[in-house]
Amino acid sequence: MDYNSDMTELLYQTDAYLKEFSTTITSVDAETRAVVLDRSAFYPGGGGQPCDFGTLEVNGVKYPVEKVKKQGDDVLHFLGGTELLPAPNSASTGTLDWVRRHQLMRTHTALHILCGTVFRDYGAKVTGGDMDPLKGRMDFEFETMRGELVREIEAAVNAEVRKNHEIRVKILPREEAFQIPDLIRTKINLLPEGIQQVRTVEIVGLDLQADGGTHVANTSEVGTIKVVEYKSKGAINKRIYIEVQ
Repeated sequence: MDYNSDMTELLYQTDAYLKEFSTTITSVDAETRAVVLDRSAFYPGGGGQPCDFGTLEVNGVKYPVEKVKKQGDDVLHFLGGTELLPAPNSASTGTLDWVRRHQLMRTHTALHILCGTVFRDYGAKVTGGDMDPLKGRMDFEFETMRGELVREIEAAVNAEVRKNHEIRVKILPREEAFQIPDLIRTKINLLPEGIQQVRTVEIVGLDLQADGGTHVANTSEVGTIKVVEYKSKGAINKRIYIEVQ
């Protein structure tokens, strides 16, 4: 199937709290049961954040959205069920599994609080990360890590949660974005070479970095961050596991 339709408008980039949206199906692949929408609030996964789930309703039929992924400028929505697939140009309504999405937003923001706090207090950059709803892990450039240090980090990140930091999302021209000091907090710059606009996520007063995922609007929504485990993953690579409660 040729997915060369007009690019999908990524609604989640500017409104992470959009739970339901109207859209039009621009193309359908019967073999994979994937549809492309002209606009979508479903996060397609990336940067360690899993994709969203939910439903797509077309002409009274509700299709479960079982997987979402980015392919070029398109977002592919893989539909479950056995019903006949909808036709291209069909008007439809997308609805997110909001409980899952909001848990992922809280988790993603918790990881940014962890990242920002560790960078501020210890200057350690991130070497990797991953998350599921209400739990995640982040790898840092630390030579040594011990229980006392982990307890200090846990206390510091929860202190930042309680400060009720506002979280701001902006989409900036590449030139403007790259004038921001320490915009890339990862050891390796993961931004595509030719990207012309950079989405930034700022936890006001704590952290500002390039990021494509979804976040809560204020750190007070995160809850309590619990460091549940830590491991050495190499000479200068230490992993911290968190849960959000």
